[in-house]
Amino acid sequence: MARDDSKFSGGSERLRPARMQIETTVLMSRGVESHPTELVDISATGTLLRRPLGWDGEVGQTWLLDMIFGNDLHIHLEAQVARIADHHIGFSYVCIPEDKQVPLWNLLGGYADILEAWKN
Repeated sequence: MARDDSKFSGGSERLRPARMQIETTVLMSRGVESHPTELVDISATGTLLRRPLGWDGEVGQTWLLDMIFGNDLHIHLEAQVARIADHHIGFSYVCIPEDKQVPLWNLLGGYADILEAWKN
């Protein structure tokens, strides 16, 4: 029996990499500007952060994100602002350093291989 993907191929519902909800501290920086914030969720392709007070960035800007998980995992990567909401900023990864790729996939576990439906 063929799978009906029509509800995900157009309109307002699509598929995206599954997002793992996890809270941790993140330092986002760009040039001399930096903002501490919190991670809301993370996936194989990007992150969702709480929007810091006073932040006035724009879609398309590249930021460095420093995320600390527990006592022994520090992931530093480049990400581009993909969307902005009143209380959140969505980032898409630009560059994940080679030595941080395996730790990121290990952190994500099964979430790295799952797609989920989402609405705009």
